[in-house]
Amino acid sequence: MGRLPLAVRAYPRRSPLTFAYVCLLLLTHVWVESVLPADNSAVLLHHVSTNLDNLADHPLAALFGSALFFDGTLTDVGSSSFASTFITLGIGVAGCLAWLEYRLGTARAFGAFLAGHIGATLLTALVIMAALGQGWYPESVRQAWDFGVSYGAQAVMGAATALLPRRARLPWAAFVLGWPLGGADWSGPLPDFTTVGHLVAAGIGFALAPLAAGRARPRPRPKADTDRPTGHSAGIGRP
Repeated sequence: MGRLPLAVRAYPRRSPLTFAYVCLLLLTHVWVESVLPADNSAVLLHHVSTNLDNLADHPLAALFGSALFFDGTLTDVGSSSFASTFITLGIGVAGCLAWLEYRLGTARAFGAFLAGHIGATLLTALVIMAALGQGWYPESVRQAWDFGVSYGAQAVMGAATALLPRRARLPWAAFVLGWPLGGADWSGPLPDFTTVGHLVAAGIGFALAPLAAGRARPRPRPKADTDRPTGHSAGIGRP
């Protein structure tokens, strides 16, 4: 069996909470997109949006409810929304969060994710309030839709930098910082608040990267040839 099928089979065992979380995100996405009536879905998603009004009125429900959904599409493959979903859900959560869970343990991996999700949300709220005071953002931003896992995903993408080979770290960091800026809308000296949030989350992840490097378990090495079966069964097993 090839390495990719083996890795897929081992995924739930090596990163069990990430696997469960990805399944939950897929289920909630299908639920709000295909099961709930459109009006009810809109009310729910607006309730868990981490905008200024919701953070002031029901902060815990907004912060933790927002982490149960992702804002994107799984079907419109040619859209920029699908590209964002692929980066956030695919690379960020299913990839980097799972890798951190495998290398650092569940608590540290999800600690980094929550640091990005909660920390970037609250810091971005401060930026929004300052920008409103300067007239850079419209007042409507107080009730804006802003839910999903992208800040947490961005943080674990940043934290995973330390686990990469040295030659890959700078290009990866450039990608983590660059992709949110690709579709940014600027208001005065600031990009839109979601871009600010992604950059703040990336900064949190980069700040946690040295901790990730120091706590990482070594990668398992392939077994030596002497560990393999001998005789007629020597050709059976992993390549």
